[in-house]
Amino acid sequence: MNYTKKSVLTGIASFFVVLFAMPLGHALMIVMEHLLTKTALYYSAFAMGAVGLLMVIVGVFAKGDTLRTLWGLLGGLLFWTGWVEFIYVYYAHRFGVQPLLDASGEIITKPEYLIMPSSFGFWVMFMLLYVFSIKSGCNFFTYLQKVFFRKSGETIKIRPITHHTSIVTFMELNLIMWTSYLLLLFCYDENFIGDRSPVTAVVAFGCLAGSFFMFRRLLKITQLGYAIRYSIATVVVFWTFVEVLGRWDFFHEIWIKPLAYKNEMLTMLGAFLVLFVVVLYNSLRKKHKVVRIK
Repeated sequence: MNYTKKSVLTGIASFFVVLFAMPLGHALMIVMEHLLTKTALYYSAFAMGAVGLLMVIVGVFAKGDTLRTLWGLLGGLLFWTGWVEFIYVYYAHRFGVQPLLDASGEIITKPEYLIMPSSFGFWVMFMLLYVFSIKSGCNFFTYLQKVFFRKSGETIKIRPITHHTSIVTFMELNLIMWTSYLLLLFCYDENFIGDRSPVTAVVAFGCLAGSFFMFRRLLKITQLGYAIRYSIATVVVFWTFVEVLGRWDFFHEIWIKPLAYKNEMLTMLGAFLVLFVVVLYNSLRKKHKVVRIK
């Protein structure tokens, strides 16, 4: 694949749509925790996850690759926030899990994230399925499959699962976010590595280098739906580096205190909405062109 004006614009637009969605998801969680009572918060979070799941299912029956991808992306974000993160929040608070504090008494790791590494075994189950049974198209999984099955091509067959773009986007988003969270939480844990360890620095800058490599490839993709799906992995890998810098206090994470940085967060929200509308408009316009040609 080569760089073209269309592929570069498509890559940049898709990258920033996903990039802006990450801090906005964080901010939404914080705002809900500040504005809602605990009872209302948990009911709202459950409803949010349910809406996200419904959106993903609606996306299965949507027309057009880009539209299906957008349903999967937005639905996946709401699902992750409502039925993953807030579920951990609920049980952490219900059973009195205490946050991790620094020397000055500031919270550096919230209770829900302290118990999230307990999901490691479930994560391994999903990885086992994707590595040994599914042809996903992911470069990382493809590489592992070549390594493991180089001499087993006749006995082990890797086949694609039924391809519903919305479901694929949903699964890719949740799995790579889950992977990123587990990686960071194990790095931050002093019992394993520690957030100031050289190993954590290698992980952070390795993710930065990897995201640049992925971004270069992203700029060669002309299909908008595929570009958005590829952007999910690119952004999450890059965001892992951003999270470590925030942990090291290199900058203020405004999405953690959105009520204190209202103008900045509203600007980010506006930019996300503009880009999202542009992407959606282009998708619908292409679909109408195809219909007229037929």
